[in-house]
Amino acid sequence: MRITVLGCSGSVSGPDSPASGYLVSAPGTAPLVLDFGPGVLGALQRHVDPAEVAVFLTHLHADHCLDLPGLLVWRRYHPAPPTGRALLYGPSDTATRVGTASAEAADDFDDITDTMDVRTWTEHEPVVFGGVTLTPVRVNHPPESYGVRIVDADGRVLVYTGDTGMCDAVVELARGADVLLSEASWTHSPDRPEGIHLSGTEAGQVAARAGVGQLLLTHIPPWTSREDVIAEAKEQYAGPVHAVTAGETFTV
Repeated sequence: MRITVLGCSGSVSGPDSPASGYLVSAPGTAPLVLDFGPGVLGALQRHVDPAEVAVFLTHLHADHCLDLPGLLVWRRYHPAPPTGRALLYGPSDTATRVGTASAEAADDFDDITDTMDVRTWTEHEPVVFGGVTLTPVRVNHPPESYGVRIVDADGRVLVYTGDTGMCDAVVELARGADVLLSEASWTHSPDRPEGIHLSGTEAGQVAARAGVGQLLLTHIPPWTSREDVIAEAKEQYAGPVHAVTAGETFTV
């Protein structure tokens, strides 16, 4: 199983990276993309045909889903349009929120089910997709939000936290993962808001408590010091720590 970073800038797209989006590939499995934030569609074209991907959304904040209207255009108006509909998993209001964002006018609505087979996550209910199994777990973030545990046919485990504040659920989600892709949106300053995002310290604590094999830090906003976040994580977790950049690929 491999993960390619399409975008990793936190909260907004950055000068060197789109917002959140990660391409996952595995033997016997069509390409899947975790989150689809601004700029992800363009980055995706470097790797696969966007018409061939399934999309799995952790939540519906703009930085995690708002390149989906562009994917609708790709599927509808490409000179060689794909047959069938693309699989789209997400929170319970995915079709409504994306359809509203893609509408022609403020009081209009775009029914995206012509091109998307929209399905809703059920917490702890595994989704089998080709050679991998994805299991969603609710995490500590203001909207309906999920972290995702992905297991391939060889039993290798990739966990993506999505966006979350510190909580027991994200530790259990990450338990024993070979690779933990964890957001770390700010440093562990006393004035940071609670229950929204992890600090570098907290990402390291999750990795240590869960006993993961490797910690990949992501979702660091342009205004947050990457070096400080990395240093915080390393103080808490003794294993390998790396802050990802757009275009990098990792084998799980």
